[in-house]
Amino acid sequence: MENTDEINESEFRVKSIKHEGVISKINFSSYTISLKGNINCEGCKAKAACGVSESNDKEIEIFESNQVFSLNEPVTVSLKKELGLKAVFWAYIFPFILMMITLVIASLFFTEWFAGILSLLVLGPYYLMLFVFNNSFKKAFKLSILKYN
Repeated sequence: MENTDEINESEFRVKSIKHEGVISKINFSSYTISLKGNINCEGCKAKAACGVSESNDKEIEIFESNQVFSLNEPVTVSLKKELGLKAVFWAYIFPFILMMITLVIASLFFTEWFAGILSLLVLGPYYLMLFVFNNSFKKAFKLSILKYN
């Protein structure tokens, strides 16, 4: 008979993106974590689009953790792979598609240079919309924080 804890833990490893980090700041309702370089980034398919793999000085803020952590404690930050791919879609792929569609449609009605500028300008309202709905995205892309073993 197989141990179900081992199965669930191995499924969690496969279905999540993990980064090691250190608690750098503790606020009343959140933890700020400084992420270390991650060897898992080498095998990740989204490595080219992900900003975490490029630098060692990334910081993220995690709200509402059920566990208690101390300052400078090593932790593991985890995100489900599906959510990571969804984040890459909203941050990189959808804006590219939006820009290309705007370029194609605008080039039917305007000159090339104006269509190009218009396709770039359409990104401003898009990223403004992402900023306005920042809290919704924070709720949707929930990160887990685990004590480092």
